Amino acid sequence: MRPGRNAVPLSEHEQRLFDQIERSLAEDPKFASAVRASDPRFHARRRIVVAAFVIIAGLALVVYGTVSRNTPLGVAGFVVMLGAAAFAMQSRRKGQATDLHAVGGTASRRTRQPRRGGFIDRLEERWKQRPEGHR
Repeated sequence: MRPGRNAVPLSEHEQRLFDQIERSLAEDPKFASAVRASDPRFHARRRIVVAAFVIIAGLALVVYGTVSRNTPLGVAGFVVMLGAAAFAMQSRRKGQATDLHAVGGTASRRTRQPRRGGFIDRLEERWKQRPEGHR
C-alpha cells in the first residue's frame, strides 16, 4: 500500500515490530543480495553502464573510421552509438518506472493508470463531451 492512499497508521507495538524485522533483514547479507538481484532498478542501472561503454566504443569506431578514411567503418560506429543510446534510454525509462515491482525474483509490471491532464487527453475529453447537435 502506498503512503497517503487510505493508509492506516501503525500502532506503537506494530511499529516496533516492523522496525525490528527491518533491522534483522538489513543485517542478513544473503537477503540483501537476493533483493538486489531481483530489483529491476539494479538491472536497469547495469544495462545503462554497459550501453555507455558501447557508446564509447562506437565513438572510437567513428573516429577511427574518419581518420583511416574508411566510411563504412565510421557509419557502423555511428549505428552502434545510436543503438546503444536507444538501449540506454529504454533501460533508464524501465528503471524509473514506478510500476515495477520485484516479485519472487522476477520483475512484474502493474497495468498503468491512464495519465490525466495532458493536452491530447483534454482534447479527447472535449470531443467526447461535445453537444449532440454537432455530431
